[in-house]
Amino acid sequence: MATGLDGVGNRAESDEAAATGADGVGDRAESDEAAATGADGVGDRGESDGAAAAGPDGVGGGVSAGSGPGEGSGSGGDAAEAAQRSEAEAELAAQRVERERIERRKAERKPVESGGKLSGKAADLLAAIRAVEGGEKPAATVFGDPEPAPRRAAPAPEPVRRPQPAAPAATGPAAETVTAVRGVLADGGAPESLAPQVAAALGEGADVLLREDPWQLLRVHGVRPDQADGFARALLGAECGPDDERRGRALTGWLLEQAALAGHTALEMPTLAAALAQRAVPDPDAAVQSALAEGEALVFQDALDPGAPEPADDEEERPVRVLVGLERYALAEESLADGLARLVNSLAKDAPGPWDAVAAAASGGAAELARAVAGHGLVLHTGGEAARAEPAALLAAARAAGLRAFAAAHTHDGLRQLTAPREEDGAAAVGTVAGLLAGAEGPGRDAEGALDLDLLIVLDAPQLDVESAAMVVEALPDGARLVLSGDPAVLWSAGPGRVFADLLAARVCPQLASRTPDPGPLGELVSGIGVGELLQVDAPGKEVVIVPVRDAGEAVHRTVQLVADSVPRAIGVPAEQTVVITPGHGGAAGTRALNTALKERLNPGPGRFGGFDPGDRIAYSPAPGRTVPGRVVKADGDGLHLACAGGPVVVPKEQVEQSLRHGWAVTAHQAAGGRWPAVVVVLPGDAAQSLSRPWVYTAFSRAERHLSVVHGVEQALPRAVAEALPKPRTTRLPLLLRTLVPTAG
Repeated sequence: MATGLDGVGNRAESDEAAATGADGVGDRAESDEAAATGADGVGDRGESDGAAAAGPDGVGGGVSAGSGPGEGSGSGGDAAEAAQRSEAEAELAAQRVERERIERRKAERKPVESGGKLSGKAADLLAAIRAVEGGEKPAATVFGDPEPAPRRAAPAPEPVRRPQPAAPAATGPAAETVTAVRGVLADGGAPESLAPQVAAALGEGADVLLREDPWQLLRVHGVRPDQADGFARALLGAECGPDDERRGRALTGWLLEQAALAGHTALEMPTLAAALAQRAVPDPDAAVQSALAEGEALVFQDALDPGAPEPADDEEERPVRVLVGLERYALAEESLADGLARLVNSLAKDAPGPWDAVAAAASGGAAELARAVAGHGLVLHTGGEAARAEPAALLAAARAAGLRAFAAAHTHDGLRQLTAPREEDGAAAVGTVAGLLAGAEGPGRDAEGALDLDLLIVLDAPQLDVESAAMVVEALPDGARLVLSGDPAVLWSAGPGRVFADLLAARVCPQLASRTPDPGPLGELVSGIGVGELLQVDAPGKEVVIVPVRDAGEAVHRTVQLVADSVPRAIGVPAEQTVVITPGHGGAAGTRALNTALKERLNPGPGRFGGFDPGDRIAYSPAPGRTVPGRVVKADGDGLHLACAGGPVVVPKEQVEQSLRHGWAVTAHQAAGGRWPAVVVVLPGDAAQSLSRPWVYTAFSRAERHLSVVHGVEQALPRAVAEALPKPRTTRLPLLLRTLVPTAG
């Protein structure tokens, strides 16, 4: 790597590199929502930003409501009761509609009988589910050999309906419910400010439920088991104990939620049992069975070798792994597998004539991609930033041939290479995945809710979690083509699952790897990182610069100097076109410390509106796992007015604290899908444990013209690039796909 712009130093320090386990939490270590975990990867979120600080007003160290995105904070007081008007509500409402449709589709499927040859714990767990089937409680889904979802009949032609914003979401819980919950919280010594969140999580009658089962407090984001235990002791007195069935059931759900935050869609039974035992649950198996019986979790037995023949001896057991997961992610993963199988299997035998014209009009990698799309309903395309030109060319050629084609990216910045013309009515042929799901962008839909498309191209596919991927696939009609394109070396999605990586591993469809390399010294550096080498690149134009630092204070000082002075003067990139990327939000060199220093230098002000002033750069999080960059325009009675990529946004004042951060400095997950002319990557000394090859690759590849590395981790950086591979995530998608779709050669 090249060195020297104008500074020296060595180590920097940050206090927020989350400790990670061996099972796959590390790839989210830079996020506030990443738990500090043990070997099971589903550990206590104790000292992360989402955890409450100890204080006299809480129980078991204090139950508090944090305030920032990913911080586990509450709305404070009765703010959540106010009517809320934002694009986040439209998006979440649309997602709820899609989830309901997914659940209806799953309910229509015939149950699959399986597990007859199980014994021991697996048989006990399966029996617990079947014991409640047919009753009032939700029946669990047991993995077997599911039948493919029936093909949707082609709808009668209808006038195309342009997307409309989703209906506003319902307002917060009723005032009387919040008041009743506040009384229960006061009796248990918990902060009354949690009342709106508790009421929203538990619904009508929340106060009665909370008094009967105090561990339901764990359903509130940011509450830890020790805090729920203290709350339960205050309410139940001598009746409270570690062997309480309610406690075991609640901890099972909480651990599965923590696993989802770490990217898992399910946990293996031994891992879950070990995590419960670590939290003083005397009988983990009974706790899991209680959660299964109440319909709060589902159990699956997945054959370790689904292609192996059935055992000849009836007494011989087929090897399986027993998994436990939350219903929402299980349904999403199964629905995604069904939808992908439908796309693969519903393609007409004879490819339509227009596809021949598309392949003829394209050239190079785009022509190869077009030929694959002509004969297959699902195609995977991999490559770096330069490779995005190939799906862009496919989009243009498809639309020129009269096909209904649309492309969606993770961020608006990711659409810059997609310059397809607008339709006559002004509708664009490109948008974001979030906008497509919310109905704010994209084509019209038919009476059954299917998108009016022949081809959908999704860029930044590694950022798809199982729920968003399922909603995208469910919305496509039979016969449509889906191209998932992305760089497999970047960080996986912020939400549960690793959809793109699982599809690549399953090999159920054509996979095309672009041969277009990223150019210049930056392209050479990033390509080397992708294969595990930190190269010394020749950077005659100061494309890559290393700035060693000794400690956290020097790291912050040098970062501000680079953004405000050195990069504009030496490289010609102004401060507003430079972004800072650091591993965590907290710590002496995390995003909060860096943003405070950068604001003081670049846009000083009193922060009269929730800490913000006109001109501040912000990172706006309209929904969990999604960040939109922007700038503060003004503040008035309606809220904080932002100029964001994709258009203006008004954030009501009661949502500012929850959904906004200053945005000069961000984490790598927040930066995923975007690129900037100049990037300053800050690697403080104690970030060494959180570094991995995907993290470094993602952070370094955000730079278009110049990359400065504020370097305080010494040899930990090349070691991470060479050795620290993505932490594994437990998912079921590859196995589900193999049972539904033949493996591609």
